[in-house]
Amino acid sequence: MSSSRDARRCALQELYQRDAGNMDEWLSGSLGDEGEERASEHARQDGSRLASAAWDARHDADLEIGRFTPEWPIHRQPAVDRNVLRLAWWEMTRGGVPAPIAINEAVELAREYGAEKSPAFVNAVLDRVRREREDG
Repeated sequence: MSSSRDARRCALQELYQRDAGNMDEWLSGSLGDEGEERASEHARQDGSRLASAAWDARHDADLEIGRFTPEWPIHRQPAVDRNVLRLAWWEMTRGGVPAPIAINEAVELAREYGAEKSPAFVNAVLDRVRREREDG
């Protein structure tokens, strides 16, 4: 059985490649980093399902996330941040993952793969999504 964190890592890597338009290379196995290669086959499969679901919902995610980042539109955000946000948004809104867990996991992914300020940015945006939905 895969760990949820390994599946999320795989999902983020796949989302990143989809966003960059490199899915053919991703599927052929020529892309991916050491972390992905260490993931179990089960984690890769779970991650691929998660990535597909988040990718299919990206327009809805981008619209909601964009409301909280008018000074930093979704298309201008670093690709890692954008895809961490999409993944966590899907988990929080459609995947049945409790918001605090989805946010914490997203912050950890941002810390691992993003820039220095990525964890704080991801945390702030997702917390606003969570608060709006709770106040909803």
